Amino acid sequence: MDSTNTPALETERLILRRFTEKDLDALFHIYSDEEVNTYLPWFPLASVEEAGVLFKEKYLEVYRQPHGYHYAICLKNGQAPVGYIHAGTDGSHDLGYGLLKEFWHRSLVTEAARAVVGQLKKDGVPFITATHDIRNPRSGGVMKQLGMHYQYSYEEQWQPKDIPVIFRLYQLNLDGQENRVYMEYWNQSSIRFKEAGV
Repeated sequence: MDSTNTPALETERLILRRFTEKDLDALFHIYSDEEVNTYLPWFPLASVEEAGVLFKEKYLEVYRQPHGYHYAICLKNGQAPVGYIHAGTDGSHDLGYGLLKEFWHRSLVTEAARAVVGQLKKDGVPFITATHDIRNPRSGGVMKQLGMHYQYSYEEQWQPKDIPVIFRLYQLNLDGQENRVYMEYWNQSSIRFKEAGV
């Protein structure tokens, strides 16, 4: 399988690379932590076997696409991934991330995200979006540090947890079209509004 569709990226402190089957223990560690996954739609993984299924369904499928932006976040002084960062290849170009809590508050996700955004811009992706649960404002802080701008809030019945969640949508246009706003979530939701002072 050609790895050029997910080129490795390097920052001051990090290597961003594809997940491999050798990373199943690390994937399990990241995706099984209840606190890390509190504001994510899926339930924490219960076994390494479940991590194997996740790897095949979530990562290998993306790596087969012409461009796949699903990265393992690895410290330069360590081999095992400590988190992940994804940029969707669908119409939303949604940015998502997760990091083991012992590595929180070091700006590692922001550093990783800047590298991914640079690659997306290089590849001609016109914009990115990102959403966060309003109960998780720290995630919104990462979005602001990337230069993303708040656009609107909306409610979604999140699956598979099947709970209603209010999200804030942020967007960064990479091609100079500053007035573009991704409206798909707004159009799909019956509860939608713009918050002042976000």
